[in-house]
Amino acid sequence: MGKERIGFIGVGLMGHGMAANIVGKGYPLTVLGHRNREPVEDLKQRGAAEAGSARELAEACDIVLLCVTGSPQVEAVINGPDGLASAGKPLLIIDCSTSEPAVTTRLAAELEPKGITLIDAPLSRTPKDAWEGTLDVMVGGGSDAVARARPVLDCFAGRVIETGPTGTGHTMKLLNNFLSMGYAALYSEALTLGAKAGLTPTVFDSVIRGGRMDCGFYQTFFKYVLERDRNAHRFTLRNALKDMTYTSSFANAAGVANPLGAAVRNSYALAVTGGHGDDYVPMLSDITAGLNGISLVPEADAEGSS
Repeated sequence: MGKERIGFIGVGLMGHGMAANIVGKGYPLTVLGHRNREPVEDLKQRGAAEAGSARELAEACDIVLLCVTGSPQVEAVINGPDGLASAGKPLLIIDCSTSEPAVTTRLAAELEPKGITLIDAPLSRTPKDAWEGTLDVMVGGGSDAVARARPVLDCFAGRVIETGPTGTGHTMKLLNNFLSMGYAALYSEALTLGAKAGLTPTVFDSVIRGGRMDCGFYQTFFKYVLERDRNAHRFTLRNALKDMTYTSSFANAAGVANPLGAAVRNSYALAVTGGHGDDYVPMLSDITAGLNGISLVPEADAEGSS
């Protein structure tokens, strides 16, 4: 039996590297056209085919991966006009987006009678890891569906963690992002307080780095703070706000008080409503400092970049 035919929708920052690894491992791959043509053309050169609609993609595939912004986009691509479900054939859909768990479980139940199995497999780490095939994947779904998905996930994952039934992957992803976005908000406020007292980001870093509060997320965040590397962590503040809003919805539905979650969400809401939605997460440090009338950029750098 030959390899299953794979479809991929959402070949953006994360999806491009993931899809390149799938086609590179010898899977027949069809991608959906994307407003950014560059990744589509690159994948076609690597051997992928292109579909003009989600329906056309479904007709050519057995398994479809989604790597889109969130639940509204997932619903649109599955149930919209010319969506995946309109092909009227059995499919395994793997949602790698950061989606709302309640929507994921509802969608899975609605699709099951149509012969379509939906499982959630959200991602952790960076676009660089997507290219290197070292993403962390949290996968929620029935054991048979997960076993079928596993060889495809292994194309781009360094770790695959099974979390339980459908929806639990997305729940775990929200908790993961609550921690990381929470760290970013904490770092930003701590840097601002330090700068106000004359402690530079370099001094701050020299104390934290290598100590108990150091971690991988801290290092990518501070690659921007210290080196001004805009691409250190390419995750937009708009997406961070979306994830924190999903976390808030989840807490409300579960009847759980989450005062820290609300504070973290508001840090991103302030940044996004201030016009910084397309900036990346480490840039929250500059926005927080700016709101307090100070700069974290060393004076020599600031003069050079003005």
